[in-house]
Amino acid sequence: MNGKNMTRSFRFALTLGSASVVLAPLALSTGAVAQSAPADSGVAQVQAHMKAVQTMTAAFSQTDRAGRTVTGTMTLKRPGKVRFAYQKGVDTLVVADGKSLYFIDYSVRQLSRWPIGNSPLAVLLNPDKDLARVAKVVPGIDPRLLLVEARDPKRPEFGAITLAFARTPSAPAGLMLQGWVAIDSQNNRTTVRLTDQKFNAPVADSVFKFKDPRPQGPRMR
Repeated sequence: MNGKNMTRSFRFALTLGSASVVLAPLALSTGAVAQSAPADSGVAQVQAHMKAVQTMTAAFSQTDRAGRTVTGTMTLKRPGKVRFAYQKGVDTLVVADGKSLYFIDYSVRQLSRWPIGNSPLAVLLNPDKDLARVAKVVPGIDPRLLLVEARDPKRPEFGAITLAFARTPSAPAGLMLQGWVAIDSQNNRTTVRLTDQKFNAPVADSVFKFKDPRPQGPRMR
């Protein structure tokens, strides 16, 4: 397994390259076709979930189209902050610090940066974003899942993201984020699955700082 290639594919899925998104691999198939939730109620429930979740931590597994998988931990703090820390041996990091999304490759001492708004994940990071303008409920194969696709029709170059939520009464607003799948413009699919989700525990802003890998010296961002 090439961890560097895996995390680079994740970088592309998070930024401008995403052309379309599907979520069939995450579905818990029951052999029945789910009835589509009313668009307004489903999107409103997702909006309520995001407003109810100030922080979230989870374990993740990330799989590319060839079936190669890497794992790690995700830490999210709204608004605007997320950190994907990869397993030992994968010398990369993905961090959003409230303003920008960074892809850091310590093995080659490189850093790439994009405005958070240019990332499909922006829909997860801003609880005040009007989802009704950019999101819709899409059909699924399992009635226990709510699938919501978000894309900005005015900015199609920013890509799209379809999120899978399990209907879980004990979770905030009755939803538990299970993951997402992105397909970039080169038809490279990246599937992210979440487990061990925890909500609203204190998370320090320092979690979203990182060491700049570039040769100028050891700076913290």
